[in-house]
Amino acid sequence: MIQAISRNPRCVLTIAGSDSGAGAGIQADLKTMAAHGVYGLSVITAVTAQNTVEVSDFQVMPVDLVKKQINAVMEDFPVAAVKTGMLASGEIIKAVAERLSHYGVHNLVVDPVMVAKSGHRLLEAGAQEALCARLFPLADVITPNIPEAEALCGFAVNSLEEMKKAATELFDLGPSYVLVKGGHFPDSRVLVDLLFDGEHFFCYRAVRVATKNTHGTGCTYASAIASRLALGDSPPVAVERARKYLQCALRLGLKLGKGHGPLGHFS
Repeated sequence: MIQAISRNPRCVLTIAGSDSGAGAGIQADLKTMAAHGVYGLSVITAVTAQNTVEVSDFQVMPVDLVKKQINAVMEDFPVAAVKTGMLASGEIIKAVAERLSHYGVHNLVVDPVMVAKSGHRLLEAGAQEALCARLFPLADVITPNIPEAEALCGFAVNSLEEMKKAATELFDLGPSYVLVKGGHFPDSRVLVDLLFDGEHFFCYRAVRVATKNTHGTGCTYASAIASRLALGDSPPVAVERARKYLQCALRLGLKLGKGHGPLGHFS
């Protein structure tokens, strides 16, 4: 059920790219936040020419404009949580990390967006180091999928034990929690997402939804986690509730476009 937004809602900021097809990025984030009854704010880092089939091009925003967007939001709204998505460049990552640190943000969810579902690279070569060194240490939760975990750790992840190994290595980079998402495992009927807090592993299992309408899954999941954190959930509970919301949104995915259609965010 969609949560009604109160007259004095919690505010959640998304710092990400714009998707012209509105299935992922800023657009998916704002829909997800609205569905959770929080007020979504946005800082745009890039504008993509994108649909359900491909990302044909994108333009990165000037770093100074990204910083000014963050300042404008943080100086006027009581931001209860922040989610980052496509950051595009090392310079933007450094600027975002500096500004978030300056404002002492909490409940930061970092979705380390590197490659679009279509295969188009969304993070410039060399920016991964800035992501790990500057942003991960500020994060309450990071949410890599399997390909992202492999790129960040430098080894293949093909089993639950390898997911645990990746989560452990990524935790050492500074986040409070690491969520390794198992949706990219092929031919698996039951999906496992693994959350690690440095001591304990939390497993979240869900039956794979038989649908091709999965565009924006990662953005939606991370935004739902940020929304739940803003509403007061602990990270393990936030992930559990966000996972349930994602399952509903996948089941009601929209049959739009010629490729991977968008989720049903208002399920």
